[in-house]
Amino acid sequence: MNRLLTLMAALVLSLSAMAQGVYTQPCQDKKLEKKAIKWKNSDKWRNGFTAASPHETVNAAEFYTQYKRNPQWKALFAWLAKTDLMALPAGQHHIPGTTMKANVEDGENGDLEKRGTESHRQYVDFQYVVKGSERFGLLDHVTSRAKAPYRPDIINYDYEVDKTLFVDSTPDKFFIFFPGDWHIAKIKTDKADQNIRVVVVKVEYKDK
Repeated sequence: MNRLLTLMAALVLSLSAMAQGVYTQPCQDKKLEKKAIKWKNSDKWRNGFTAASPHETVNAAEFYTQYKRNPQWKALFAWLAKTDLMALPAGQHHIPGTTMKANVEDGENGDLEKRGTESHRQYVDFQYVVKGSERFGLLDHVTSRAKAPYRPDIINYDYEVDKTLFVDSTPDKFFIFFPGDWHIAKIKTDKADQNIRVVVVKVEYKDK
């Protein structure tokens, strides 16, 4: 009887997890995850940057691990801290002391059906909407499938809209999309004004 109840409970938890969706790469090391969440919520990564914090969807374990492996993250936040992002002209801007370029984009959100899906393996997408509000879609790993082979550095997906997690940006939050974050960007929000300014930086992903 106890074994049957245990199996039923496991089945309920499994179905519940599937219903809610899997939107990032789960961390198997719970000790690391706990440490990473505490670090993410601290000021240890900021390097002077106080205008925004990681959105709650940012994978804490990946953020912590990549920050420790790649010193360019520290340089990125130092650059953000001392740069007037609204005064920069649109286009590419080299981040001093790094191989990275910040793309400052003035654009407009569009209809979901016209927006592409993507994830990346070589580079992490750092996205910070400094003006307006951009809607992002996070794809469910259970029901989404790659629609074509990987071509450096992008994979596209077929996905189910009703399983997708939609979140809207605000200028006090930034988003980071690691290889395990399959996403859609620049989706139209419920606001009247769809014009945005977003800073996008590609940061090299370090396996070790």
